[in-house]
Amino acid sequence: MQAIFPQTLPLLGKPAWDIAEKVDTLTAGGIKFDVKNPGEIVATGEVWDAVSTGAVEASWYSIGFAEGIVPSAPLFTTFPFGPDIKEYAAWWYYGGGNEMWTEISEEAYNIKTLHCSTLVPEASGWFREEVKTVDDLKGKKMRFFGLGASVMAKLGVEAQSMGLADTMSALNTGAIDSAELGFPFLDNMVGMYEHAKHYYFPGWHQQTSFLSLIINLDTWNDLSDQERAIIETACEAQVLKTMAEGEAVQLEPLAKMQKENGVQVHQWPPEILAAYEKAWKEVAAEKSAQDADFKRAWESIATFRENYSEWKSIGYLN
Repeated sequence: MQAIFPQTLPLLGKPAWDIAEKVDTLTAGGIKFDVKNPGEIVATGEVWDAVSTGAVEASWYSIGFAEGIVPSAPLFTTFPFGPDIKEYAAWWYYGGGNEMWTEISEEAYNIKTLHCSTLVPEASGWFREEVKTVDDLKGKKMRFFGLGASVMAKLGVEAQSMGLADTMSALNTGAIDSAELGFPFLDNMVGMYEHAKHYYFPGWHQQTSFLSLIINLDTWNDLSDQERAIIETACEAQVLKTMAEGEAVQLEPLAKMQKENGVQVHQWPPEILAAYEKAWKEVAAEKSAQDADFKRAWESIATFRENYSEWKSIGYLN
């Protein structure tokens, strides 16, 4: 199993090794995942195809990275102005999301997907200069991930996809002006405050994110019913555990960066958030027109959220 994040990154990479250890224990050594760090077998951009063909049996993965191959993929892992983890999990497990992704990915790509971890909301980005209006975004070069990058492009940002090491190097040299990367725990760990001081929230582009265990379907089918059930149950348990861990570990690093490193935390003003949301609706409409699977996935989760909204409004305190 090749991970797309290294073991040294808690919440992002380490859960790959955690799930391998858990499955090893639960199967009494019957199933062992030999987990490799990024690039040890194939390049990260080649992982989806490698698992599809069986060249690599499994990967610790974010299916959003498959967007170039499967345009609808980000809707099943994270998307702008998306749901929180409760609502997202409800759609995935009980609202048809899992079944729809299975239809899209298994027959065409020979890949089994198990959501196996979750991430808290990400920060919206680090900027060297304060952003006061939408016009302040125009012309900026920014590292951005997934569908949010298409939103930023509509607002005049030159959005670029790059990994952690490349992001830090580009910020250091001035090749990019700003970057969204992670959440306070991760951003503090890698020292984002050394390159920019203005830290923006909320993470409208990634309110929550699923990370997944993807397995070559032939390999998956070769397992016994009991072995498959163990892996599924271990992943479901890890979704809950990582949700709790992610919430618990943000507090201290956020306070530290503000008190010790001069970081200024900002919340986007309503008019800029509205511009992001308007641009996202345009992106969703365009991608729905371009890809039938994106359209039906978008309609599925949009309908689920519309129906869920009454329960959300009466069941929970604002």
